[in-house]
Amino acid sequence: MTNIDSVRYYLDAWNATDPDDRAKAVAAVFTEDARYVDPLADVTGHDAIAALIAGVQQQFPGFVFSPVGEPDAHHDVGRFRWGLGPEGEEPPVVGADSVVLAEDGRVSLVLGFLDRVPGPA
Repeated sequence: MTNIDSVRYYLDAWNATDPDDRAKAVAAVFTEDARYVDPLADVTGHDAIAALIAGVQQQFPGFVFSPVGEPDAHHDVGRFRWGLGPEGEEPPVVGADSVVLAEDGRVSLVLGFLDRVPGPA
């Protein structure tokens, strides 16, 4: 994760709404045994990550993930902020992910944090 293109591929996986496209994107971005953990989830493997993404899309229909600021990386680790909201609008959900990359450049571990989440209506 040394540039915005790498972050874009990661966010593309989160934005893939077609199940087949999502599965392909997850396989391209994450190692087979990748672990994703944030305050609301702790899952491992392609199927579980794809299911998590589908669940987020179901919870926030029509919302898209977009980068917030510039990514930062060194060695085999990276971090970046993201927003989740209607395309082109201020995102109501903002978070940050730190990732560990495998030797092949795919993500093996995601440590996610939620910075701004809307409260109940």
